[in-house]
Amino acid sequence: MGKAIIGRKVGMTQLFAEDGKVIPVTVIEAGPCPVVQVKTVETDGYVALKLGFLDAKEKSLNKPDLGQFKKAGVKPCKVLKEVRLDSAEGYAVGDEVRADVFAAGDKVDASGVTKGHGYTGVIKRWNQHRLKETHGVGPVHREPGSMGANSSPSRVFKHKNLAGQYGVENVTIQNLEVVRVDVARNAILVKGAIPGPKGSVVTLKTSVKK
Repeated sequence: MGKAIIGRKVGMTQLFAEDGKVIPVTVIEAGPCPVVQVKTVETDGYVALKLGFLDAKEKSLNKPDLGQFKKAGVKPCKVLKEVRLDSAEGYAVGDEVRADVFAAGDKVDASGVTKGHGYTGVIKRWNQHRLKETHGVGPVHREPGSMGANSSPSRVFKHKNLAGQYGVENVTIQNLEVVRVDVARNAILVKGAIPGPKGSVVTLKTSVKK
């Protein structure tokens, strides 16, 4: 049975293993997440859970969203996400998913929205080199360089790495290890880095690659 939870990235710290090794970890405030809807193959054609996270005021939600929470008998939440699972057995509408859904040693996939860097040049966005700092090159040394186009094909090919919006995209890091679970503080400590700034919403899900 698959497992999933929604959380908020608190920041990074480090733990010491029994053998003295330093383990970098990301601290996630995970749940509690009420189950707003259980989707099954019979009713929807696939298996998924709709989970809520962070309490919200009724006036801050629109009517369609508010209607889902009222139908489920659940307090309104700021975040509402649908997570696909292999099986939804053991879950019912109104249940609460807490941090103890995962245990130390579990492998998870962490999804988040990366930090925004705004409109960015090719050096920062695509790790390209500067142009040479010699005579005849310039006056700009951080530009994309030659496009390689002449009378044939008379255009720039698609997918050429150019300047543009960098960041603010959905990214999933696979096969991260849960190092520690603190049920009292609703905290899950995951080894390594997770996409997104501090305070951003992340989703932890059982790893798809064993």
